[in-house]
Amino acid sequence: MGDFLQTEPALDWRAVAAVIDHTLLAPDTAAGEIEQLCREAAHFGFAAVAIQPGWVALAASLLHDTPVRVCAAIGFPHGATTTSVKRFEAAEALRLGADELDMVMNIGALKSGDRERVQADIAGVAEVTRAGGGILKVILETSRLTNEEKAVACQIAVAAGADFVKTSTGYADGGATVEDVALMRKVVGNRAGVKASGGIRSAAQVAALLRAGADRIGSSASVGIMGELGAR
Repeated sequence: MGDFLQTEPALDWRAVAAVIDHTLLAPDTAAGEIEQLCREAAHFGFAAVAIQPGWVALAASLLHDTPVRVCAAIGFPHGATTTSVKRFEAAEALRLGADELDMVMNIGALKSGDRERVQADIAGVAEVTRAGGGILKVILETSRLTNEEKAVACQIAVAAGADFVKTSTGYADGGATVEDVALMRKVVGNRAGVKASGGIRSAAQVAALLRAGADRIGSSASVGIMGELGAR
């Protein structure tokens, strides 16, 4: 982690912006809101915009001359679609201009103890992602898992070829916690990144999650966080 994480007053808004996925996943999102999201991402220098696959082409066209990446949600928000459907969705998102994919793990399969099915599901999407030159993040939905299940999910995701493990969709009862991020970092070590998402609305939360081991932050309150940090 950089020096800007050592004490909260030292947080530099540019360094924080560079690890934020500026997120808009609501089902009633309109085109104008995606355009605004992309303008904000380019202005502040966010890492990516995180959106539904149906908006990828628009976002990619708006951001093609910027460093901002386009991240598409796959199997969202429940993770219960079949692997073949997730693979097709992933391939289509990459074809339309996505650089990163945030896929939801098959939560029910994990809770059933079917590790092989969970790993095959992630590996199938990882294969498509690699072929398309993208980055794959796997959403665990930590609020629905025990600590043991969180650790197992991280191990499976890394073994299946995920680039990141991610806490939450933002559509469950709970979101990112410092404790979950620390656990995930401990399990994956330096083999994968950790993305914290779900309910992150303040600079103080961002600072705590980064200190706990997060490499990337997903938030729909990114602009407000930038304002807290003095960005213009």
